[in-house]
Amino acid sequence: MVSWRGLLIPALLLAGWEVAGRTGAIPDALSQPSLMIQAIGTSALDGSLPLATLQTLQTTLLGLLLAAALGIAIGLLLGISPFLNGVIGPSVEAFRPVPAIALVPLALLIFGFGLSLEISIIAFACVWPIIIVTMSAVQGLDERFTQIARGLEFSLFQRIVKFILPATIGRIWVGIRVATGIALIVAVTVEIVINPRGLGYAMIYAQQMLQVDLVYGYVVWTGLLGWLLNLLIQSIDRNWLSRYAMEGR
Repeated sequence: MVSWRGLLIPALLLAGWEVAGRTGAIPDALSQPSLMIQAIGTSALDGSLPLATLQTLQTTLLGLLLAAALGIAIGLLLGISPFLNGVIGPSVEAFRPVPAIALVPLALLIFGFGLSLEISIIAFACVWPIIIVTMSAVQGLDERFTQIARGLEFSLFQRIVKFILPATIGRIWVGIRVATGIALIVAVTVEIVINPRGLGYAMIYAQQMLQVDLVYGYVVWTGLLGWLLNLLIQSIDRNWLSRYAMEGR
């Protein structure tokens, strides 16, 4: 559920911003909310805003899905097997602090401009929190789960599907929720820095054309997009994952 009380502070800030802009209390370079809305409306009508939004969402979600698949699989294995954790764990800790944006030159050499470039960098940035949270969730399971699964002579796959995932999916989803914000940030950053597509590139193009109102409008729209993605993740948690966890138990 969206708490409308949470919109009070943003509404007051926007109102104050508008008043300050109209009275000349702030420089023209800071624009005004009403002018941003006009600029975004024009961009929406000419199709540039929907196209840029779809491009950014495409890479954000594909990169996040790839990171989730790899992160959950690796995290489960590291959490289940102390041996694999001892072998792979140090490498995870070594690569985790590497800034994703530092891989842009290498990814550009491998993939060139386009979708694959952005997806690879987003996946690299998002996979680490998912691995860490998944591994921690599995390692924190009650030992009775393992004992029951062994007593029933379940295979590793059956143990994961019937016991481990239902018991840990809530905590794993927290990692995915964190990674969602990272995915959008990295997507827009890569588009600003090098990839000529999406909202990040639209911001740079508007800045080069000295369209200050549109630059601010794209920034606000990107923040709203992140908020909507977070609502989607929360909705999936409430409407599907909670039932899956209860059925598994």
